[in-house]
Amino acid sequence: MTTTEPNTSNNTKEMAENDSKSSKQNQEIQWIDDAFQVYKTRFGLWHSEAKNGEKLISSLSEEQCVKATRFYLKGRQEGWDGSNSNVMNDGIVGGKL
Repeated sequence: MTTTEPNTSNNTKEMAENDSKSSKQNQEIQWIDDAFQVYKTRFGLWHSEAKNGEKLISSLSEEQCVKATRFYLKGRQEGWDGSNSNVMNDGIVGGKL
């Protein structure tokens, strides 16, 4: 007779997902700027999520989560793609050292 121990990493991940889902279900959804919502998890973190379910930002406070999400979405709307390829950095320092 062999016993198998449950995989604690999978159980922890499932518990966190369930907690996140239940905390969102218990709260009335309030869409901010008609684009995203913020919700608090049981661990005290605030998360933002787009209407399509895409996870956006995590933060320690609701106010910072809203501000950061607005900043992030505005950047995406204006063409920011998250890469640093647009920055010109040739490694040359001008002036006399």
